[in-house]
Amino acid sequence: MAVGKPDGERPVIPGQQGVLDFQVDAELAAIGVTGVIFQEAGHIHDAAHGIGADGLLDVAVVYLEGDGFAEVSVAVHFVDHGVVGVDILPQAFLCLAVEVDHLPGFQPDSKLQMLLQLKEQAEVVIVISAEDIVANKMRGDYGITYDVDVLRLIDAFQGVGLFVGSVCVTKYTAAAEVEAFEKRLSSLGIRTFRHYKIPGYPNDVARIVSDEGYGRNEYIETERPLVVITAPGPGSGKMAVCLSQLYHEYKRGVKAGYAKFETFPIWNIPLKHPVNLAYEAATADLNDVNMIDPFHLEAYGKTAVNYNRDIEIFPVVNAMFELIAGKSPYKSPTDMGVNMAGNCIVDDAVCREASRKEIVRRYFKCLCEQKITGTAKESERYKLELLMNQAGLTMGAREVEKQAHARSEATGGAPAAAIELSDGTVITGKTGPLLGATASALINALKYLAGIPQETDLVSAAAIEPIQTLKTNYLGGKNPRLHTDEILIALSSSAASSELAAAAMHQLPNLKGCDVHSTVLLSSVDSSTLNRLGMYLTCDPVYEEEDRKYHKL
Repeated sequence: MAVGKPDGERPVIPGQQGVLDFQVDAELAAIGVTGVIFQEAGHIHDAAHGIGADGLLDVAVVYLEGDGFAEVSVAVHFVDHGVVGVDILPQAFLCLAVEVDHLPGFQPDSKLQMLLQLKEQAEVVIVISAEDIVANKMRGDYGITYDVDVLRLIDAFQGVGLFVGSVCVTKYTAAAEVEAFEKRLSSLGIRTFRHYKIPGYPNDVARIVSDEGYGRNEYIETERPLVVITAPGPGSGKMAVCLSQLYHEYKRGVKAGYAKFETFPIWNIPLKHPVNLAYEAATADLNDVNMIDPFHLEAYGKTAVNYNRDIEIFPVVNAMFELIAGKSPYKSPTDMGVNMAGNCIVDDAVCREASRKEIVRRYFKCLCEQKITGTAKESERYKLELLMNQAGLTMGAREVEKQAHARSEATGGAPAAAIELSDGTVITGKTGPLLGATASALINALKYLAGIPQETDLVSAAAIEPIQTLKTNYLGGKNPRLHTDEILIALSSSAASSELAAAAMHQLPNLKGCDVHSTVLLSSVDSSTLNRLGMYLTCDPVYEEEDRKYHKL
């Protein structure tokens, strides 16, 4: 694969992110690109972003008008900077220089910044699976269902000046929930298209690439030359939508090509590297399995890491290209998108540790969801336990867990929480008459960061008691203790008259990226607040009152 690089090394500007440079070789005529896919394939960094960390991780060209195919080569540097080259064969050459953060906090919207350079030519198509609509599948970072997230994505894209052309419902079934979703979109003036399940997918290539396969799907009508395919999460059917669109373009006599870029798994680091294991953990519910790309090994005699879904679909992709142009430009699924991130990990130990923590978080999340829903997720849990073993991890081994449990034991088994700060210091909080354990730990952490003695009251009891009265006497609440959002509001009110409270408030950004562990399941209010602060929460799969039948979270 040809990887475009600029002539000279560009300087890295500390603190600057996003697109730093945009160049087009004036001597080469660019072909009109008619499709790009943002393919979410699981991610390490879970903090919320404007468009969404889940939705904009990965890039691929769906198809383009002209005489050649497209190959996408993207170099993402987790600590340093990178060069993104798009080599559109046989004519166009485009280079972008991009700087992103290191792995634990790398910016998933860096591809969005590149796309914005082409927003006048771009059109977004959002894909959602009918099965996810019926199942009310949730996004973990935003706490909303996938169908609601489609609306959020539309607003987010339009908010940055991108045109959203339509929504495609994949694996269509005439369920009441799906039809209601389509009617809702129609009432908002948003077009919807239906794609159907194909028997024998993805192995029965002859049937798939026929009028009985992709031919049954509705052709997505687009208005602009650059089409972006995205979705609320993985497994929505983005690749199938691209391939189906290729089929319909071919039937209409339009020469088309397809290429894809994915961030994870990283193809040129070891199969069992913690970064790749963390990818498997992030997609455990999809049962994705990292494996050596057999097509790449056969074609080049070199090992490359890919995953089962891409390897399974590769014969279909090849068949599609052969129908369109007589031959495929790719010899392996790894060829479809070169990711140089593995060459750019300058501190392997940091990346390994961040990935191990993510595997642990995914395991706790699975256990907690199983506890809350009462639905056994045996295959997902077994997969995560296997990954835990492969990474040499055990529950309770992290210092943040140890100290949370120690604080709970010291207070007679009452709920406790702990926060591990960036310098490795662990701050704990206990359940008290005024604050819940997590709210207490949050205030204690802010005191430590601001250099304020722990015995100092940043918010007086006199200021807290009226809030408790409001909660219990007027709003019908039973728990008088303040949640994390409530104590932060109280702290912000105190900051107007207290320099110490103001100093503590200024430390809130320093909580981003910190691990939090609670010895009991937290309310949705506390979980949401911590998530919005960019903190990484894990909870023991235990209710505060285990003997109760109903639990409001």
